[in-house]
Formats: sequence, structure tokens, C-alpha cells
Amino acid sequence: MNGVHDMGGMDGFGKVDPEPNEPMFHEEWESRVLAMVRAMGAAGAFNIDASRFYRETLPPQVYLSSSYYRKWLLGLEALLLDKGFISNDDVTAGHAVAPAKALKHGKFSVADIERIMVRGKFGRAAPGPAKFKAGDRVRAKNIHPATHTRLPRYVRGHVGVVERDHGCHVFPDTVANDAGEHPQWLYTVVFDGRELWGPDSDPTTKVSIDAFEPYLEAV
Repeated sequence: MNGVHDMGGMDGFGKVDPEPNEPMFHEEWESRVLAMVRAMGAAGAFNIDASRFYRETLPPQVYLSSSYYRKWLLGLEALLLDKGFISNDDVTAGHAVAPAKALKHGKFSVADIERIMVRGKFGRAAPGPAKFKAGDRVRAKNIHPATHTRLPRYVRGHVGVVERDHGCHVFPDTVANDAGEHPQWLYTVVFDGRELWGPDSDPTTKVSIDAFEPYLEAV
């Protein structure tokens, strides 16, 4: 979707100023948000792409003024409200005021933490042969879906070269909306900086992205 989250290739947001020796969490609540998101995903409330989609749909003024984990918290709240796992009354009260909707998986123990914190496996059997191979010139389609996509806006309509075939993987554009996994071939595509940003771009710049086959067309 064309949301404010898709900031790649844009300027005007100020200098990136890394924090020396930055801690993993700046506040204790941030670690709790991470734990809640991971636990609810592992319990079957949603998948990783749905979680990303809800963060992407935050209003621009909220997104740009929020810290990393505040985005996670607000996205989680909106997602759980939409899925019926919590109610507005629960949010207002700060605790459950009615029996919760059942989850697919039960309670977790300390022994489950490592498994929950590791990302799942997204490789799937191929539904058919790959359309592209390393060395092929391809154009990223000029698409503007209203829902989740992993195709960056700044490459749409531009020509690149396939560098690598990663096999078939779950397709984020459909699974984020509970429309099925629909496995698709995934490629690394390399773009010249001048192709993306014109002749004033640094001539040595190259940008690599991972793009699913439905995002691409042959040149």
C-alpha cells in the first residue's frame, strides 16, 4: 500500500543519527510489547504480514511521531480489535472485562520462548517453474495495492536485473489479508541508482531488493 511507512528513496526526514551503544529497549514497556506481539502471533491470532500491515495503516501523523515500539503497540491494538480478541471496553479499562476469544494454540511456558522468538519458515513447494533466472532484465510493475505489499514504491516502473532466485515462499500480499499463502517465486533484483533517481544520482549506487514474481514483468 502507498502509506507513509514506505519511506525508501524519500528525503526531507533529517539526518540519521545512530545512538552509540544503543540498548535493545529504552523502556521496560517496549520489551513487553515485543513479547505480546510474538506471543499472539505464535498463538495463531495473526501472521507476520498481517502484523506489518496494521502498522502500515497507522495515520501519517501518528506513524511519524511514534517510536518503533509504539508503532508495534498501536498496530497490535488495532489488529486485535479487528480480529475480535479484545474490545474497546478492554482497552479503556486496561484489562479484560469479558471472557476472551479463544486462540488456536494454548498457553506458553518458558521452554517455548526460544521457538516463539525465532521467525517461522516461509519456503514452500513451487506451484510451477520459475519465470525468471539470474541475468534477466525485468521491470517492477507499477502497482499501487490498497493492502499489504513488499514491493517498494521507489522501484515501481523501473528496470533491474535478476541476481538470484531464492525459491518459492509464502506470498505476503495475500496472506496478510487471510487470502491464502499462494506461494510465489522470490528473486533478488538489482537496480542502478540512476535508473531509480535520474542522472544526478551517484553513478556508483546500486540497490538490491527481494521481489516476488507477481511484482515483475520481462523487459
